Amino acid sequence: MLQVDEIREIIQMVDKSSLTEFSYEANGAMIAMKKNTGSTTVQTQPQVSAERQAPVMQESQSETSAQTEVKPEETSQASADYDYEIVSPMVGTFYASSSPDSDPFVTKGSTVDSSTVVCIVEAMKLFNEIEAETNGEIVEVLVENGELVEYGQPLFRVKKK
Repeated sequence: MLQVDEIREIIQMVDKSSLTEFSYEANGAMIAMKKNTGSTTVQTQPQVSAERQAPVMQESQSETSAQTEVKPEETSQASADYDYEIVSPMVGTFYASSSPDSDPFVTKGSTVDSSTVVCIVEAMKLFNEIEAETNGEIVEVLVENGELVEYGQPLFRVKKK
């Protein structure tokens, strides 16, 4: 997946060029840009498939067989603990609080309703508040503060009430 800085650089190059459309696909992700009267629009669409797992499986057969044996146990335990996942609606940087010295919006055990802000995802210098969209209790925080997240990546697991 491209880093945010790389995406910004591509946007700047397309904006300065005479191109009106640009698309790029790599590592299971696609970026398409189209100039519209001087502005540039970015759309990303992840392609979740075995493509992402193929490079990992080529590393060593003993490692991958151990990983595949552990995964079914983890998923069966995790599925009993939560009913809903709050996912990232965009590619960007995850922030657990509104400022570095503030407390996180939510932590494990926090009760949320559909309008509770759970985090901020920064995408291209825009800070987007992400709401829970469900009622329940946060049972797991899946990402670290300052971590780059992808479109559709689970951020929190919620046990609905």
